[in-house]
Order: sequence, then structure tokens, then C-alpha cells
Amino acid sequence: MLKTVFRFFLGAFILFSSAYAAESPGGKTYTNSIGMAFARIEPGMFWMGSDGSDLHEDILAAREHGGDKIWLPDKGDFDEFPQHRVIINQPFYIGVCEVTNRQYEQFDPLHMHIRGKKGFSIDNDEAVIFVNWHEAQAFCDWLSKKEGLPYRLPTEAEWEYACRAGSVSVFATGDTLPDEYVKNPDNSWFPCPDRSRNREDVVPLHVGKTRPNAWGLFDMHGNVEEWCHDFYGPYADGEQTDPVGRVDGDFKVTRGGSHGTPAFYLRSANRMGTLADDKSFCIGFRVVQGELPDTNPLPLPPAELHQRNVSQTIPLNLQKGPDPNQPYFKGPREYVKIAENSQGPLFSQHNHDPGIVECPNGDLLAVWYTTVTERGRELGQAASRLRYGADEWAPASPFWDAPDRNDHCPAMWFDGDKTIYHFAGLSTAATWGPLAIIMRTSTDNGAGWSKARLIMPEHQRRNQCVESVFRTREGFIILPCDATPSGNGGTAIHVSRDEGETWSDPGGTIAGIHAAVVQLHDGRLMAFGRGDSIDGHMPKSVSTDMGRTWTYSASEFPPIGGGQRLVLLRLQEGPLLLVSFANGGGTPVLVRDASGGKREIHGMFAAISYDDGETWPMKRLVSDDQPDHEVQSLDDRVFLMSPSVSEPRGYLSVCQTTNGVIHLISSRNHYEFNLKWLETPAPSL
Repeated sequence: MLKTVFRFFLGAFILFSSAYAAESPGGKTYTNSIGMAFARIEPGMFWMGSDGSDLHEDILAAREHGGDKIWLPDKGDFDEFPQHRVIINQPFYIGVCEVTNRQYEQFDPLHMHIRGKKGFSIDNDEAVIFVNWHEAQAFCDWLSKKEGLPYRLPTEAEWEYACRAGSVSVFATGDTLPDEYVKNPDNSWFPCPDRSRNREDVVPLHVGKTRPNAWGLFDMHGNVEEWCHDFYGPYADGEQTDPVGRVDGDFKVTRGGSHGTPAFYLRSANRMGTLADDKSFCIGFRVVQGELPDTNPLPLPPAELHQRNVSQTIPLNLQKGPDPNQPYFKGPREYVKIAENSQGPLFSQHNHDPGIVECPNGDLLAVWYTTVTERGRELGQAASRLRYGADEWAPASPFWDAPDRNDHCPAMWFDGDKTIYHFAGLSTAATWGPLAIIMRTSTDNGAGWSKARLIMPEHQRRNQCVESVFRTREGFIILPCDATPSGNGGTAIHVSRDEGETWSDPGGTIAGIHAAVVQLHDGRLMAFGRGDSIDGHMPKSVSTDMGRTWTYSASEFPPIGGGQRLVLLRLQEGPLLLVSFANGGGTPVLVRDASGGKREIHGMFAAISYDDGETWPMKRLVSDDQPDHEVQSLDDRVFLMSPSVSEPRGYLSVCQTTNGVIHLISSRNHYEFNLKWLETPAPSL
């Protein structure tokens, strides 16, 4: 409110006192009234994007850094193709440097109070950061009124044209980038010191300290990312004149790369982007003086496969399923279908961390992240649809992917009426340390989605979503989120009391990461998680105050570890279902078979509780009970499924559909069964 009032009176003063008849600047350079230096960029032609050539080995050397693998494609990112000829048809002036704190705070003096946030950008001549796209655009509008000249953000094409400065190489400096441009070249975990290995995460952001390019522009490679005018979208083939991007989209383009990233992401052709409302220590901007080209934007790209031909009819027999009095089991069947050697936007190497919902029309929609390395910028989210009545899942297609951001931890939830919710973590750059949380909704069975909205906008801990969303009997929506990016340290919950409009963190911490949470009949919350083991057992956490505090005890279940995530669900019939892993050693898991005897099992198992988690008398291996046969699991690893062995690892997600069937997915496979199957002892060996 204070900012709004200040800007109103400041704008009124400018309207009253400024001369609006200012002439367009002349000459190769000029400096405006607030000390911003500009260089004139003449019209011309360039090739935008990557040409498919192998990148210099020095750029790719960052694949091994600090003991971790960083995946970098040999020829550039998938979204840099096709390379296409672009004509810049009108001259423009562009800031010689990025906008500084001193310059921005003439527009917004209150920004001074966040100088030094997270340790960054303290001095007057450091690049301004923690400014979202709307605020950068508002600065341009203010400057336009102040000077009587049109100021704006550069188009993406103008930015790359100015960055290249006539060069056709990977960088304006050639095929390699001198060290002076690169600050902390790592996939940084900052501000999560428990995972960060680099003591130089906080670096100075002073502008104009490195050599300029051939057209006199500083910091086009590195320092901070820079907002562009355009909505992000795939390139179109063929020659274009003065392109202005796509007509709409979730993301605004950023360019130039920043500190805390390898040189690969500082290349002239590299594209980044994020939500227009996002602000972080990685993003600033520079300004163009000149009218925006009147080019028509490109249309929206075609819908993805999982969004096409989606029925909006609710089947009349939707509630009819297998006989609930007879055991029913089907699976495993693969739902992750990605072409071998796919290099983006889908990746065949590592597909993990799924979520599944039933759509109102009876379709099943599964989402997960697809990547090469979990901490990489290439990580995006994919989806597949199992249409009602179909036997096979459709091939995967992209679901949501902020360009060159680690879009970690998808979570899905259907409210039982008409709305499907999608939650995800949005990183500042790479890794799942500095995450904000976004939310999208669909009311047409996942064919269309609302624009992503930041519901927890700070990039921080306690924002790594877990696939265990549910509604309490009070009507609250509960979204569990890891409280830490580490293997121990617990899980938080975020609570919405107004259908997802606002969210709060009660402050308590569940024992164990990746925790699954349910509400008990007496109103308490109960959770089980990974890590933080108690006496060699999986921890059980209970809260009587909606997550403000938790008490901990040892459960009867063995602890789980890397590559494993359990699920917990209140079934329509009333009992609680837990699915977890028994890996042998430590606490064994025993199941009773049809002969009445007990045997030890290994891998994924299900347990049923009829007394709100006090006891779990029914346990069942999640297996087809066939003799030894090979089944693929996480990352194409093969195991032998049998009556005593099931999947050894995977992140799990579960839902129960309208017809009572329970649908469980691991990181690769889909299983379906009913409560009667869970209650029926396994066949004797």
C-alpha cells in the first residue's frame, strides 16, 4: 500500500514537472537524466539460436564440478532450434549496463530496504535484483513519462542481436568465455548451506567491470539474468522480421545467464525464463529506448499430447468397477513412455517423482519430472494420460517446464468435484534447494490449465512439494513439502483455508522427508516419512494442532532410503492404506499367505489399518505373484518380480478412483487393485 501511494504522488509530480517534448537522442551513445548510458544499435540481420555445431570442450568441461555431474548437451539446448534468420528493421538504443540499485531506486526508493537480501547487491552500482517482470516494466513506464521518450524491455531477438554484436560464435568473445565473466560456475544450492559446497555463492554484482562486447555493451554474458519483453515459446522456422515472441504463455524470457551457473548457460543463444511475478537474486534487467516493433506475436504452440481430444463427458458407468467382493489386481504396466536417447524437452535417462489423479471424466493423468540429473537446469515435468476404458497409457509429452529452471517435485490433487490441482517447486536456477511453489488448476479434465501462480513466492526451504495432498474434514487443503533439501530434517505442511487462494506454513516439522500425511477420525494429523529414523524404524508423527507441533514415535515399519518414497491414503471404505518398501536386513516385513504361514518379503508392499494407524494387521506384497520374471524399475533397472519380491525402489503416488479401484504408480510402473485384493492372503509358495 505504501509503495502504491508513493508511486501515485511521484507519478503526479513527474506529469506536472516533466517536459514531454523531449527529442529522440542522436549519435552513437547518450546518457539520460538519471545517469543511464545507452548505445545505438543499428538495423541488421543475424542468425538466432544454435546451429547444431559441437560446443567447445571448455564449455562442456563443467560436466564434472565439485564431485557432481552437470549435464550439458553437446550442441545447445533443444529450445535453441531451429536456428533462423532474423531481421532487425529499426534502430534502438539499449542500456550499456544493467539497471543499478541507484537508478532503480529513483523510481522505487523502498527497494533500498531489500538491498543485501540473501547477501547480494548492496552497493549503488551493483545490478538491481529481486525485481519481477512487472516491476521492471513499471520502471520503463516511469522513465518514459519522466523523459518523454519510449523506454521498454528489449525483445528477445533484440537482446540476442545486441549480445552477439556481429559475432557468430558461441559467445561474443568467441567459442570460449574468459574467466572474468563467470562468477561461481556451479549448479548452486544457495541459500541452503546444508547442501552447498561453495563458500563463494554470494558474489559481487557490480556492473561494467568486465570487457564490453564489440558494440560497447557490458555484462551480456553473466552477472544477472535480464528480463525481456517476450512470452517464452518454441522458435518458429523461417525468416522473421522484428519478432516479439509468443502471444501468451506462463513464462517471460530472461537472457544472459547469471552468477551461480556454468558458462554453458551464458551463451549468446541460451534461453531462460520464469513467471512474470518471480523475483530472485539471479534476475535483473536492462532497458531499451525506442518504440516496440508493431509485429504480430506468434500464436500459441499446439497443445501437448496429453491435452488433445480430451473428453468432457462423464461416463454413465463411471462408478461401476470390478466386483468389490472379489480380489482384483492388474499390473505392472509401464506409464513412462519416452523415446530412447531423448534429449529434451523429455529425457529418457531419469524419470522420477510422480503424481497421479483421476480426472472427472474417468481418465487417469500422471505427471513426473524428466531429466538427466536431478540437480540440473534441464529438469522439467512430463505427463501421460490413460483414457477411460483404454488398456495402455499414451506416450509422454511435456507438462510444465520453466526454461532452464529446475522444476522439482510435482504434486497433483483432484478435489472430487471438477478441479484438478497441480503444484510444483520453481527453482532460481538449478537444484531443489531454493524453491518457490507454484499452483495451477484445470476444470476441463486436464485439457487446459490456468496460468501458474506463485503461492509461496520466496525461494527457500520448506517448499519442496510432496505427493500427498488432501482436504481435511474442516475443508482445509494440506500440501506437504520437504523442510530441507537434505536426506534428513523432515517435512513441513502448507495449509489453505480458502480453496487455494492463500497459504500458510504452521511452522511444525514432521520427522522424515517426503512424508505422507492423513487426517485421523479424531481430527489429528498423522504422517510417516523417510529418514530421521527412531530405533531403527520409520518415524511416525502426530499433530493435534494442524501442523504447528508434532510428536514422534517409532512405527512398526522399516525405514526407507534413497530412491524410495511411501504413500498413505484414506480409502473410500474407511481403512488407511500405506505402501512402502521392505529391503531386507534390519526390520523384516512378514506377510501371511494362503496356507496360514508367514514369509519375509522384499520390495514394495502395502499395509492396511482399521484403527487409524494404531495397528496394521494386513500386509501384502505389491506383486503379480507370478514366478520369477524380469520387470524394469527406476532408471531402466531390472529386477526379478516374484511372489516374494517386488519393486526395490521408486517414488510412489496413489489415488482411488470413483469405482473403488486403487491406482498406484512407482517411478515407472502402474498397478491397480482393490481393497479385497489387499485383504486376501498371497498364494502359498
